[in-house]
Amino acid sequence: MAQTIITLYTRNRCPLCDKAKATLLELKEDWNFRLEEIDIETSDELTEHYGLMIPVVHIDGEEVGFGFVDKFDISNRLQEKNG
Repeated sequence: MAQTIITLYTRNRCPLCDKAKATLLELKEDWNFRLEEIDIETSDELTEHYGLMIPVVHIDGEEVGFGFVDKFDISNRLQEKNG
């Protein structure tokens, strides 16, 4: 089975993004996934798409959360994926 990939879309000077990253790093202690962090400011397209939503979390390409990232919700999503 391929490793789960969690993508975190962020930008600099974003307190909610920092909290989201800390939450995902905590989850990494219990779940096996690869965390990718993408700064939306590196792409006009990403900035236009996610500008007001960040942080945005995708699990294997599926958007599962934005704004306030809930640890319990992400954990449940990982459990569903890893069945």
